[in-house]
Amino acid sequence: MFSFKGFTTQDRNTHLEHLEDDIINRGSKGGQNAINFLKSIRNMLAGSSNKKVNMTVKWDGAPAIICGTNPENGKFFVGTKSVFNKNPKINYTNADIRKNHSGELATKLSIALRELSRLGIKGVLQGDFLFARSDLKKIDMDGDAMISFTPNTITYAVPVASNIGRQISRAKMGIVFHTKYTGKTLDSMTAGFGTVRGRATNVFLASAGYRDVSGQVKLTRSELTQFNARLRMAEGSLLKAAPLLDEMSKSSADGLSVGFRLKTFFNHYIRNTQGHMAKVRQLVDMFREYYVNILQAEIDARKTAAGKQKYKDMMKTNVRYIDRNKNALVMAIASHVTLQNAKNFLINKMSEIQSVGHFLRTSTGYRVTSPEGYVAVDKVAGAVKLVDRLEFSRANFTMPKGWS
Repeated sequence: MFSFKGFTTQDRNTHLEHLEDDIINRGSKGGQNAINFLKSIRNMLAGSSNKKVNMTVKWDGAPAIICGTNPENGKFFVGTKSVFNKNPKINYTNADIRKNHSGELATKLSIALRELSRLGIKGVLQGDFLFARSDLKKIDMDGDAMISFTPNTITYAVPVASNIGRQISRAKMGIVFHTKYTGKTLDSMTAGFGTVRGRATNVFLASAGYRDVSGQVKLTRSELTQFNARLRMAEGSLLKAAPLLDEMSKSSADGLSVGFRLKTFFNHYIRNTQGHMAKVRQLVDMFREYYVNILQAEIDARKTAAGKQKYKDMMKTNVRYIDRNKNALVMAIASHVTLQNAKNFLINKMSEIQSVGHFLRTSTGYRVTSPEGYVAVDKVAGAVKLVDRLEFSRANFTMPKGWS
């Protein structure tokens, strides 16, 4: 009934990292990957790319749905990312859903099982649930009648009388597929990113495809100059920060390491900021304070002197490490910030093409926003997400959701 077109990586799509976080995950190699991604997108938008950029549009759907034919038994199933757990939760029937899940999640999975099992899906697909029929609302925007749904943080809206509006109105559910898995067993599958093509009467199949818009949404000469300046700043700070980033990336899996906590610090900062980044040296001081508070909480949680001493020693060693490497840490955080700035510049340009309106709910109505973001894919470097963290990620952290 429909086909999947995409490109393959060697990872499962269980968690995508922000482009700028790759410098913490993989050090200087991650920095080079980030620069290469940004250059490829720049070239596409400048009309000078000699190849298509592998990119998909991120929809702000929830929950994640994994469905298709289990290659191990030939049976159709639906589930969440928990199908890839060590003890997987795979649902072949409504009885399985009731056993494995509860609440609104179970309701949406039951709808997905009923509707998606009729589509003749080949293989295993992953997508994001956009709406059930009961989630659709008609709203008025500046005198226009719109059909809308809010699966997570962003409200999507299109004119009721439009072609897409009619498709949405008659659908029993909406979903956007963006990943296809291949393999002989669920636990050995690899992911391919792309989009589903086709139509279904009862299911609105949103497209995750992003067109190569060379010549349509094109960077002007002034915009290209501005972007290249941002990119040079990122490259310069990355060069100076490389030794520290490489060192920190080796221990970033440790939940209390400096590298791991630098990454969580940015989410902490974005969750609590008012929509702008502080100056880099301020961020360095704020990170030091954040790290001390994390370790102090560990110390306070321990009941014995020996238990407390372990974390006191860790604080002494790692805070000394932060202080000794303060100049390099300035360059590392500057790299993170300038990569964000360059990324956001391109996101704003790419978002000029939209067939569906994107809005954030506020206390006074709806505010226009950009799409959640994009996913850029390279066969060697993997996949990273391009999201304006100060716009979307903060809203995602702080706004009440339409489901839980």
